[in-house]
Amino acid sequence: MWKKINLECENLYLNCINKNLTITTAESCTGGMISSAIVHINGSSKIFKSSIIVYSNDMKSKLLNIPKDLITKNGAVSEIIAFNMAKNSLEILNADLSIAVTGIAGPTGGTADKPVGLVWIAIGTKQKIITNKNQFFGNRLEIRQKTTYESLRLSNKIISEI
Repeated sequence: MWKKINLECENLYLNCINKNLTITTAESCTGGMISSAIVHINGSSKIFKSSIIVYSNDMKSKLLNIPKDLITKNGAVSEIIAFNMAKNSLEILNADLSIAVTGIAGPTGGTADKPVGLVWIAIGTKQKIITNKNQFFGNRLEIRQKTTYESLRLSNKIISEI
């Protein structure tokens, strides 16, 4: 999986350089894995601005200005929270593209409505924010890696449309 992640990161770097774009991340279930993969690329400081790791609901509210009642009503692992993570990190960190993820990496924490492996990914630009619901399978590390890969893949797709 790391080879696929690295390839997407290399493509992301080149795409951002070619279009003069900067990136930020707002990560929950990946715990910084996306930003770590990006900074693994030599020269990534030209494109990567910052990351906010917001693992707890309290930090989603405090650092990303997501209303507590929105989290309480919808749950942290929801489309609206992923959307707001992408939107607010884009504004707070003043980047061209944001990658946001929230999910349940397991092995515990899942429910019938929100099983282990459920991950919402949101990719934001100043023009639009897309959300993507995923159901990944595997152990905790595999779910985090699959989330990282899919986030980077979707980012490259969005950048190609800019």
